[in-house]
Amino acid sequence: MTEEAKTSEPQPRPAVSVIGPGDGETIVLGPTRMRVLEDGSHTGHRLAIAESVLAPHTQGPPQHRHARHDEGFYVLSGTVRFTVGDENYDAVTGTLVMVPPGTPHTFANPTDQPAVMLSTFTPDLYVQYFRDLQEVLAGGRPMTPQANIDAMSRYATEPATDPA
Repeated sequence: MTEEAKTSEPQPRPAVSVIGPGDGETIVLGPTRMRVLEDGSHTGHRLAIAESVLAPHTQGPPQHRHARHDEGFYVLSGTVRFTVGDENYDAVTGTLVMVPPGTPHTFANPTDQPAVMLSTFTPDLYVQYFRDLQEVLAGGRPMTPQANIDAMSRYATEPATDPA
């Protein structure tokens, strides 16, 4: 077979991932329910995507910084308050918030209604952080600030003790 013939043969295509409305891995962290839609296993670990439902009056994680990944949040319904350093932003339905590495941030649902958001992690490493937190809770251990910091540190993330 000639080199030309080899290159004209059909190349295998990557498998397409389809996650239906009831599919995906569910992670429950107190009043927050997360559904992992893509954990990076179908994207060469370049991207992970999760849908999160924040119950009314849910506080988010402590303000923190990621050293190695971008995080995106698209508000599908409700209002999510993002705190970036000392500034608050109320993101309503249809708002996209992108957080680059090194930026201090957190989020919460301060309203009386649930809020739903789609989150992206590029690369995918942070999905395992949520799995680790769920494991702490499932093991009957309390979710102490130190347990959270320990989990964050495994994924190039640290608390943001100062807003800069």
